[in-house]
Amino acid sequence: MSIVAIIGGGAAGMMAAYAAGQSGHQVHLFDGNEKLGKKIYITGKGRCNFTNAISLEEYFNGKLVTNPKFLYSALYTFSNDMVMDFMEQHGCLYKIERGDRVFPVSDHASDVTMALKRGMEEVGVSVHLNNKVKSILTKDGCVQGIQLDCGKTFACDAVVLATGGKSYPTTGSTGDGYRFATDLGIDVIPPRPALVPFVTKEGFVPLLQGLSLRNVTLSLYDGNKRVYSEFGEMLFTHFGISGPLVLTAASYVGKRLESSGSLRCEIDLKPALSDEQLDDRLLREISENGSKSFRNYMAKLLPGKMVDVFVDLTDISPDKKARDLTAADRESIRRWLRHFTFTITGLRGFKEAIVTQGGISVKEIDPSTMAVKKCSGLYACGEVLDVDAVTGGFNLQIAFSTGYLAGISIE
Repeated sequence: MSIVAIIGGGAAGMMAAYAAGQSGHQVHLFDGNEKLGKKIYITGKGRCNFTNAISLEEYFNGKLVTNPKFLYSALYTFSNDMVMDFMEQHGCLYKIERGDRVFPVSDHASDVTMALKRGMEEVGVSVHLNNKVKSILTKDGCVQGIQLDCGKTFACDAVVLATGGKSYPTTGSTGDGYRFATDLGIDVIPPRPALVPFVTKEGFVPLLQGLSLRNVTLSLYDGNKRVYSEFGEMLFTHFGISGPLVLTAASYVGKRLESSGSLRCEIDLKPALSDEQLDDRLLREISENGSKSFRNYMAKLLPGKMVDVFVDLTDISPDKKARDLTAADRESIRRWLRHFTFTITGLRGFKEAIVTQGGISVKEIDPSTMAVKKCSGLYACGEVLDVDAVTGGFNLQIAFSTGYLAGISIE
């Protein structure tokens, strides 16, 4: 039996503590916050989408963004089905909603935290709140213990680093884990915000603030190269764009945006129609509404909030009668309906990022145990690692899977 210190009381840390305790170790969990699972409470707008019920094969088909192959052992050791079973066995009944997203029946994130706390209590984990860790103590490449901010030290045989990333820093995710790793000579990939809104350049975008678009295709271009394209839902904001489509896009193109400085964004507002069908629709609306002004004509085709911006972009007089629209006018309308274009200039910061991209390089970690190769007795799991996924419960599943694997692997 080993004495184990878990650094971090989030999803990965609590699951690692449970798994280590279940394996017979004496486990102590340290967290600088006044309560456990602080980030869990705000996940999924307070409802906590804690996993996704699709098959694990589908996880590896585009749901895992960074270093998916590294996660193979963790996900198959502690799968989404096992997470759901764990939650149910520890008092958190669940339901499966659209997109196979899994939530507590109660719609309360606190039920997820309570299930994890019950699991830890069941296996005798000692929890030390308001105890921020200052450093990991090692000797000759082996873990010796941890030092707390208050100056006290805690001797142990193994340490699990589960400090999270840098997203939502008010929950305690301030990047401490990266510092601990760097101090020990462990390579850290520079962190950047992921699953985060985009900032845009054009002045007309803030005029659309609050407008939600469904069933559109968003495409991003670096020069003439298309680097992302997906169908779904998005939202205009006072600073740019957000919503499910955008958050996922940010995770895939954040690195490229950093290096290129800007990307062109094009929205196909009518992706369900072919070019021929779209032209037929325009002609039909003209024949039925010929006496209407161009502005009122477009109100038949677009959300109200978008009409004035759209009309302005086409350079067609808003008062021009629909029946007087020329072939060139129709081409301009078609072009903007198919390619509603503006410029992405950056990402919002860590305060708004759902997860962090970057972190401890997976080359430093044994994927079958989550052990840090350079330091005997040290393990890392969850968001502190350079792994991330799209929205839908996948990032919490990564936290649970890597945390569990780390916990059961401690010798």
